[in-house]
Amino acid sequence: MKRRSGRSSRPPRLPRFGTGGPLVSSRSADLLIARAVRRGGPWLAVLTATALTGAAADLLVPAALGRALDAVVRTSPDLPETVAVAALLAGLVVVCDALGVLAAGVSGARAAQWLRTRVVTHTLSAGTGMTRHLAPGEIVTRAGVNVEEAGRTPEAVVTAATLVIPSAGSVVALALIDPWLAVTLVAGLLLIVAVLRAFMRKTTAASGGYQEAQGQIAGMLVGALAGARTISAAGTEDREAARVLAPLPRLRAQGLALWRLQARAGVQAAVVVPLLEIAVLAVGGLRLSAGDLTVGELLAAARYVVLGAGLGSALGYAARIARARSAAQRLEQLFAVPPPAYGSRPLPPGPGTLELRDVTVRADGVRLLSGISFVVPGGTCTAVVGRSGSGKSSLAAVAGRLADPEQGVVLLDGVPLREIGREPLRRAVGYAFERPALFGRTLGEAVGFGLPAHDENNDENTVPPDTVRAAAVAACADPFVRRLPLGYATPVEEAPMSGGEVQRIGLARAFAQAGRVLILDDAMSSLDTVTERQVGRALTGSLADRTRLVVAHRVTTAAQADQVVWLEDGRVRAIGTHERLWADPGYRAVFQAPVFQEQEAS
Repeated sequence: MKRRSGRSSRPPRLPRFGTGGPLVSSRSADLLIARAVRRGGPWLAVLTATALTGAAADLLVPAALGRALDAVVRTSPDLPETVAVAALLAGLVVVCDALGVLAAGVSGARAAQWLRTRVVTHTLSAGTGMTRHLAPGEIVTRAGVNVEEAGRTPEAVVTAATLVIPSAGSVVALALIDPWLAVTLVAGLLLIVAVLRAFMRKTTAASGGYQEAQGQIAGMLVGALAGARTISAAGTEDREAARVLAPLPRLRAQGLALWRLQARAGVQAAVVVPLLEIAVLAVGGLRLSAGDLTVGELLAAARYVVLGAGLGSALGYAARIARARSAAQRLEQLFAVPPPAYGSRPLPPGPGTLELRDVTVRADGVRLLSGISFVVPGGTCTAVVGRSGSGKSSLAAVAGRLADPEQGVVLLDGVPLREIGREPLRRAVGYAFERPALFGRTLGEAVGFGLPAHDENNDENTVPPDTVRAAAVAACADPFVRRLPLGYATPVEEAPMSGGEVQRIGLARAFAQAGRVLILDDAMSSLDTVTERQVGRALTGSLADRTRLVVAHRVTTAAQADQVVWLEDGRVRAIGTHERLWADPGYRAVFQAPVFQEQEAS
């Protein structure tokens, strides 16, 4: 038997969160880097081929130079051929370097493109779940700076990996020349590897702190820009600048730590590499004096020790990989926030009856709603009222599945919202908000944003003008839009609109979107009294066939509703008609200026 309890439908458990987002392992970050490297495409193969070919040519150059020198000393008849081979190998190294630079740039750009596409798509899919855990500025920083740092991984990984080839090849070549030279080089390389390992570990940690401080500054700056008018009106620009830049000392400290780490590792490598070269040359000199080496072999050995010690030049690439790893960890924190999972059940025919059963909502451990249960009959209007912080917006969010309850279930015409596909759900529910964001190039597109429609005479998706016009008329937006020179073709950024007019465009978009349910989350707060009454008449007239859930702050809105849900501290205190609830002094106290509101209601 199918369970009907709301407790049986729980959202997936979210990962644990730290100060900078979900806690993720370094292994997941390394896997993300590996996937980004593979997205380098054909140019990654070019980069790898040129790096390998260049490394092989580097290995052959010392031997060729040694043979050429021996040919000069012995006045060998093969001198022209040996010199020509050495020159060709040197030219091959130059060509490989040039192609490698081009391939590194293109493969890095492709990796960054793949990462940025993933980040933006996932962030928008996660929606409000993402912004509950990370500030918008922090998200933008990760999608910008951190993606670029992680996108440079292909070049750093391939180049660092190919540096092993000259080092390993130098050991083999020296072993063929004289085993004692190879033993001396291996001892020095072990010291260089130890320096690189310590450098990578410490640099990864310091890079993470640096990037986190960057994200904090960006997050606070975005918040300050959103309140720029308030800051200017209060004359607190200097104070806000100091607040935004508060993480700057930490940023400076982390940056200095990175430079110190690189300088310390550079000094260590600068000491080890020359000592290694001196040691190998000293051993080679002794072998030469003993008659076990030729002059050409000593020259080749000197070149091979330089190539082998070139592993120390991997510090720069190690620093890049360390920054990429810490950046990848920050990107993985974004990907760890799961997007809502949609079902595949179609919506059956119905009037749009909305039912909440034992709905409980928490955010960051704070309970916003507790045990909410009520029914909004199809085609009726329910007003949700309550003091600030009572849970009205949280209720509006779960009613149309902009958020999922921690416990309980929301049903539309008997089907749990979780089981409905994304497209049918979004076609059925229309939302309007207090501060709507307008998308689309023109005002007409802003009203029809999200509606699926096709113009047979145009390749682009369009919304029928009649649909846009009808929604704008119901929202009282049509008169001021038609007064504009271009009307509905006016670009959004060029339309001179007040806050109330922007809110009307947002209402029109919700009216056009709502197939069965219309949810207004304080969406008429900026409207004047006359316009609000006109929109209210549309809600009870042309839109009366839709189920309406309205977060209300005004008595007039609550009075027009078929029923009122009165919230207090995240719980339902009472449900009834406005007239019946008005007898309760606590209900009247919810609205500002009770005497004025009572006169308005009468």
